[in-house]
Amino acid sequence: MDARRSRVSSAHAYDGVLRGVFARPVVPVVIALAALAIASAGIFLFKPSDQRVPRDHGAASVATSPRPTRPALTAEEERYIRALWPIHGDVERSTMRMSLGQIFFANKDLGAPELKARVEQAIDVYKSAQARIQGLQPPASLRAQHDDYLAAVRLFEESASEVMKMFADGREDHLLAAHPKGQAGADKIREIGGRFWPNEFAPH
Repeated sequence: MDARRSRVSSAHAYDGVLRGVFARPVVPVVIALAALAIASAGIFLFKPSDQRVPRDHGAASVATSPRPTRPALTAEEERYIRALWPIHGDVERSTMRMSLGQIFFANKDLGAPELKARVEQAIDVYKSAQARIQGLQPPASLRAQHDDYLAAVRLFEESASEVMKMFADGREDHLLAAHPKGQAGADKIREIGGRFWPNEFAPH
């Protein structure tokens, strides 16, 4: 009984902090978060095993211009890209879960405690990912992409940390303020993926 009362009290505390957060229209928040969720989905729809396998799109492929041939990966480059893949998977899942959580929260389909848990989990994943990335040894040819991917994960962490501030002061502004860094991180990873997994990314 005491535990249940404690949970109810905690939920009421969150409601008190966030009572005024969405008193104003939430459309700008939802649009921004939806844009990030779509961007996140776009950068993660690939598989490392497909990086050199062209896809057969039948007759439709005849009408499209062939993409420029890219130099084959060296064994060292391929080892690095494959080592990055499981880290990327963890970052992808946390980013999507947090972004969707913010949309659900803005639409009042997810409670504050549940969103806070998602954001905290994402921050833990981003910290771990940074440590794992720093432990990789990229070949000189991929050093720039390595540094950019690390910078992207840091941007995701900073974006999540900005969202966390909302639970302290109840200000909606933190959701909007968090968006640019999350979007910048997604853009960086999209650029990297264009080189690592070209068959899965539409040309710019």
